[in-house]
Amino acid sequence: MSPGVPLPISASTRLCAVYGFPVRHSASPAMQNAGIAALGLDWRYVACAVRPETLKEALAGAAAMRFLGVNLTVPHKLLALDMMDVLDASARRWGAVNTVRFEGQDASGAWRPLGEVGDDAVSAIRMQGFNTDADAIIRALREDAGVIAAGARVLLLGAGGAGRVAALRLAVEGVKKLWLVNRTESKAAEVAKEILAADPAMAGRVQVGYPEGAVDLVLNATSAGLKPGDPLPYDTARFDPSRAGAAYDMIYRPAETPFLGEARKKGCRTANGLGMLLYQGAAALEIWSGRTAPVGVMRTALWDHVYGERTHA
Repeated sequence: MSPGVPLPISASTRLCAVYGFPVRHSASPAMQNAGIAALGLDWRYVACAVRPETLKEALAGAAAMRFLGVNLTVPHKLLALDMMDVLDASARRWGAVNTVRFEGQDASGAWRPLGEVGDDAVSAIRMQGFNTDADAIIRALREDAGVIAAGARVLLLGAGGAGRVAALRLAVEGVKKLWLVNRTESKAAEVAKEILAADPAMAGRVQVGYPEGAVDLVLNATSAGLKPGDPLPYDTARFDPSRAGAAYDMIYRPAETPFLGEARKKGCRTANGLGMLLYQGAAALEIWSGRTAPVGVMRTALWDHVYGERTHA
């Protein structure tokens, strides 16, 4: 077969999946299947609607069916922590799992990715959990928004699952100042407390509430903007994007949320969350396959699937 052309599905085809609820909107299958084809792997990647109360059974089913790996999206990333047999350092550090690798124990007792061992050679299977979201945030900010997190002044909107991981990762990266804003202020305070417990040197550099002056980046980790008519994710009486050098929205559909549209009008560099989705997915494919992900191919497939046009560089 030519490079990039999917191999025919056969009895030897192996599966990967994304679990979420809801999950029908997911762009991951288009991206991952393009990457899989480019690597010439006899794999397929599917999306499965899995309710949170059935996550444990769904993971056990994937292991029984010899899936190679699973991505986890909302609402499963925290739930999965206690379901893993072993956690990679990334999952332990950020306290969330978005990538699961199924591993088989071979005759020597060594644990190896199922993609490297035949079914007949496996005596037991385990699940190892990883987090590829945190590093994807930093890469997306650098490559898509032109923001180097180290030394930056950042206003982070949202302290939920995605916002919490972003806050922890930004702190580790060495931001100069981090302001945390959340609809429920106590949740932002909890994240600030978690940051300080991990790194007391962040005292005076992490703050709950809005900044008084300029920031290098305003980052939206809320869901405001997903639906038409959603309000802006910040208090317009307390912050104006003209005070930010760049604006990044983790939402990628629509391509320009009201938040990004307002920021663009005020002169900010802007970028949406498509790059974050791309980079976390590419890292997951590398974890499963042990090979370098074809990021360019995956980017094109992702863009075409989400926006339906070839306007990318």
